[in-house]
Amino acid sequence: MAPARSARGWPRALLGRVLPARPYGRSAADARPAGLYELLGVPASATQAQIKAAYYEQSFRCHPDRNAGSPEAAARFTALHQAYAVLGSAALRRRYDRGLLSRQELRAAARPPPRAPVPGPAPARRPPAFDFDAFYRAHYGEQLERQQLLRQRRQRLQRQREEAARRWQPDRLAELSVAVLLLSAMALLVGTK
Repeated sequence: MAPARSARGWPRALLGRVLPARPYGRSAADARPAGLYELLGVPASATQAQIKAAYYEQSFRCHPDRNAGSPEAAARFTALHQAYAVLGSAALRRRYDRGLLSRQELRAAARPPPRAPVPGPAPARRPPAFDFDAFYRAHYGEQLERQQLLRQRRQRLQRQREEAARRWQPDRLAELSVAVLLLSAMALLVGTK
């Protein structure tokens, strides 16, 4: 014989260990599913922050590392994790409140999504955790461009100066010819005496 199921599709065997039995004769207003809310100890109108705080508090108390060897604590910890997986997601919580989540969806919500297989060999290097170069370019891109333009101008001027120093210019040629003429005149005057 299969275990009795609750209105949400959760097996009573799982919820029965962690939740008190529901009393019969509830009103229509109380007929809304409250199993996961009761498990976390929050009202159905709780905010996401309240649900998160209750989950962390409850899971801290019954964590398997704190209660080594206790199967009840491990079962409650698992149930808390499944409850938070549903109530922690806004979309799943809406579907749960409306009674639209199936048992398979409740189970799947508590599991992490499967990883897609990577085709081919694994890459040799992982991408960096933070791309500092991209961040720097995004925030200081204009300044970097200005600095690069200034650097290019300086290099161009330096090359022009070097080229000018290498070739003979006409004004220097005139100065040099006057200097050679004066020296030769002095040499002639000194040599004739």
